[in-house]
Amino acid sequence: MSATLASPVPGAPLQVAILVFDQVEVLDFAGPYEVFTTASRVHQRPSGEAPDGRGPLFTVRAVARTLAPVRARAGLQLLPDADFSSCTQADVLIVPGGVVDAAQQCPETLAWIARISATVQITASVCTGCFLLAASGVLRTERVTTHWEDLDDLRRQFPLLEVCDSVRWVDLGRLLTSAGISAGMDMSLHLVQRLGSEALALRTARQMDYAWNKAA
Repeated sequence: MSATLASPVPGAPLQVAILVFDQVEVLDFAGPYEVFTTASRVHQRPSGEAPDGRGPLFTVRAVARTLAPVRARAGLQLLPDADFSSCTQADVLIVPGGVVDAAQQCPETLAWIARISATVQITASVCTGCFLLAASGVLRTERVTTHWEDLDDLRRQFPLLEVCDSVRWVDLGRLLTSAGISAGMDMSLHLVQRLGSEALALRTARQMDYAWNKAA
């Protein structure tokens, strides 16, 4: 991609925008949300690697087409923090999966993904969120992955993509895609390692009592 990377203000927290939509898979968005918010909380604690009194490393917002409640898969309702009109920039974009058929057919959703992805440092998908990145034109011919159950469908719908199976995530630098649910949490910890440090990612996983699978 040719867009210029965002340049965060030195010392300011990195802005993480997580897309939410009706029928989004709960842990596809909640897993990364927990990873980044926990990392930010852990980052502010004194440790052997840094003094006390630091500000948050990340601020995290759930972003939807409108501010109306979103009904996730299995019926959980959540209130977005921002809508497409108010979230016009970020440093990291996370696109979760779930039942993406309606979102994939929504011009506003695809346009917002394409617009934000052109300005962020990192765009990442979880599970079938990869379909939304491909439908929006963010992904075209890259190596990607998704949930094992959807690999063949991804190949059929987007035959120019190089779809990889038997991997947890694919990291292309600015673009990352992951397999389902827990792989999205592993990928998010990988991003904490990239944007913060390995020590912070390990402390975050420990705080969450989560067995981080570091191998892609």
